[in-house]
Amino acid sequence: MSDTDSFPAFEVVPAVDMQDGEVVQLVQGERGTEKRYGDPVAAARRWIEAGAETLHLVDLDGAFEGERQNADAVEAVVEAVDVPVQLGGGIRTREDATDLLDRGVERVILGTAAVEEPDLVREISESHPGRVMVSLDAKDGEVVVSGWTESTGLDPAEAAARYEDLGAGAILFTDVDVEGRHEGVQAGVTRRVVEAVDIPVVASGGVASLDDVRALREAGAAAVVVGTALYEGTFTLEAAMDA
Repeated sequence: MSDTDSFPAFEVVPAVDMQDGEVVQLVQGERGTEKRYGDPVAAARRWIEAGAETLHLVDLDGAFEGERQNADAVEAVVEAVDVPVQLGGGIRTREDATDLLDRGVERVILGTAAVEEPDLVREISESHPGRVMVSLDAKDGEVVVSGWTESTGLDPAEAAARYEDLGAGAILFTDVDVEGRHEGVQAGVTRRVVEAVDIPVVASGGVASLDDVRALREAGAAAVVVGTALYEGTFTLEAAMDA
């Protein structure tokens, strides 16, 4: 089971995914499937008022285009909240990552950049220990990159161990097969990644019920990122935290 020192207890982390400056949720990461939920700052404040201790921000345009697109919206959220924020999407260089960390982002999430340039994880981790989270998004059992559009052939559990060796402070594991479908999780896939490393694994994708939250906790995840279920009111953040 993962060492959860970076996360004081099992956490439920609300997602604030941004596209064109608005909060959206996608189905399986595909453009054109988005449902919009308004202003990112308003969403962030809503979740903090409900008890969130961490926020998960994603620049979806950045993930697709390969460079950050929602910088203004991200900065507005970081300035508006007083809880740790983890951010991913379009962070492809050491300069981008260190700039964000110096501006108040608690953890940067590297996905495509980590796959294409693994030493980037080591370099950033040396100057900012514990503050690089590597995003491993799995589709059909393989890690995918570039907004989930390209398969790498990498096994997610093996990749997680590799990035732990490079200094990653945590792994964000997203099960793309169930992401955004609101039909439940595949906890066994997450468990494989958890068992491969000693750093925290944050699970994401498919959470549709409180039983899903419990299942991911039992699988050893240090935290779970929840998006659609919270925005659609399937359950409240308070109820998920209680679970």
